[in-house]
Amino acid sequence: MNTVQMLKALGDETRIRIVNILRDGPLCVCEIESILEITQSNASRHLSKLMNANIVTCYKEAKYVYYKLDEETLNKYSFIKVLLENELDEDEKLKNDYDILMGYRQAGLNCENVSKVKDIISKINERKSSK
Repeated sequence: MNTVQMLKALGDETRIRIVNILRDGPLCVCEIESILEITQSNASRHLSKLMNANIVTCYKEAKYVYYKLDEETLNKYSFIKVLLENELDEDEKLKNDYDILMGYRQAGLNCENVSKVKDIISKINERKSSK
């Protein structure tokens, strides 16, 4: 994988959003689609492109497949680490996605009750609109 191919894989808003929320740890596709409010097919398509670029890897646990950032690739391509650590928090949409993820984690939700993420999204949106 060369740098140009890596940049192409990261050159899509949805894929950047996925990478953004995966920086906090593994998630299954149902969690990714719920947190980002995208369809399962859209999430799977983008995850496939990220996996082909070796940015994301996966593992199976029980009946769920979990996706996580590929640490080997992050170490090899330091610019991705810089992007994750320094740049993603500057974008409003990415900050909002991360807030939803944090609310999801704080509520102790998982694949079994992922549908409750909509409540978290509503609370975050209410808080933002009241400011």
